[in-house]
Amino acid sequence: MYERIVVGTDGSERSLSAIEHAAQLAELCGAELHVVQGCGTPIFVNPYGGDTTGVHLPDLMQAVADELEPLKSRLESRGIDVHTHVLPEGGADAIVDLARSIEGDLIVVGNRGMTGVRRVLGSVPN
Repeated sequence: MYERIVVGTDGSERSLSAIEHAAQLAELCGAELHVVQGCGTPIFVNPYGGDTTGVHLPDLMQAVADELEPLKSRLESRGIDVHTHVLPEGGADAIVDLARSIEGDLIVVGNRGMTGVRRVLGSVPN
């Protein structure tokens, strides 16, 4: 059935729910589970001039990777083959790019942002 399942996270409750659904599918299929979080490039404006580079992206990516470790450990304790990925792109691009690069069979996303004006204007799930 499925060999490689990709699921995106942003740390929200809804994304954790999506991870749980993806984990259950991975258990049923014996599939690899690839959890990905996109960092995007943080942009900060300093109204007083000076450095506006904001957060150093490699530091941010390492902090996100560290945050994903407990989740990875919990899922691995269930016997799931889990891989975590932190990519510099924004959420939707990170999910799609990873799915393409690993030839993922299924992408699982939450439903955050699927109501109201965001349904029309777009969100990561859309």
